[in-house]
Amino acid sequence: MKTRKNIITILTLCAALSLTACSGKEATEESKKPSTSTTADAKESKDTKESKDASTKKLDDLYQQENQIFADHSEVWDKVFGMMSKTNADSDSAYADFLTATVEENKSSFTEDELKTLESDIETIRGIEEQISKLEDELATTGSADTEDAADEDTPFKDLSGTDFDGNKVDGTLFSNNAVTVLNFWFTGCKPCVAELSKLNEMNEAIKSMGGEVVGINTETFDSNESAIKDAKKVLKSQGATYRNLSIAYDSNAGKYASEIMAFPTTILVDRNGKIVGDPMLGGIDDPDNYDTLMSQIQSVIDADSANK
Repeated sequence: MKTRKNIITILTLCAALSLTACSGKEATEESKKPSTSTTADAKESKDTKESKDASTKKLDDLYQQENQIFADHSEVWDKVFGMMSKTNADSDSAYADFLTATVEENKSSFTEDELKTLESDIETIRGIEEQISKLEDELATTGSADTEDAADEDTPFKDLSGTDFDGNKVDGTLFSNNAVTVLNFWFTGCKPCVAELSKLNEMNEAIKSMGGEVVGINTETFDSNESAIKDAKKVLKSQGATYRNLSIAYDSNAGKYASEIMAFPTTILVDRNGKIVGDPMLGGIDDPDNYDTLMSQIQSVIDADSANK
């Protein structure tokens, strides 16, 4: 299963729906009856929730439409995702523009037929994104953002729960036990992802003594998918990668974050508190410049952790 590849985490907007009860020293039977305004408020809250649920379902359907586009032409799109780099990743740009920029920068790498396919797909995606944007605006105006979710935007891993590929349970202590955790998101059919596995293993060995750890999250192994885990383990073994890889729940905060990643592979740094530090690294660390940049960032997180002790 390939998921929609977003560059930033989309905040889920949900209404804070609660009814406030009034209390007194002595409640009469009349006072216990719901007032007309309370009943109206309850109906409005119910209608609002139903409207938001419908909009959320529409969003899910639109995301699946994008997923299907990538799946229908997976060979050429996997080439595009492997070429994505941080240099053209702009969180303020439209998703279709981001894809277009990547294709344009690597135009010579595609055949004429591939370019036609990509151009056609991108225009379809642009139309889907316009619908997504409209629905997100509706969600923003019909309900208030959940304060706690907004505050936790950069800590989607604080409640991490899952298992490693050997079936051992893993929770948030994974992060608290490390000065820095390098989370690498990949999937088995991603050639650039597979190409960097041995280098990630090298990085894991290098940072162990520094209080760091590399951890992989394969987005095809959500919800302990046994078949996907088996395939991923074979690939890891073939590349000599022995560092931990996890299967997490698709509907968890960490799963939602992983399912909204745009480019694979993507690597992020997480501190001891489960908080994301710095910007994602897009592209493989088998590139020497990417490897050196990431090692420098890792050292910075470790230094900050030591200073806070």
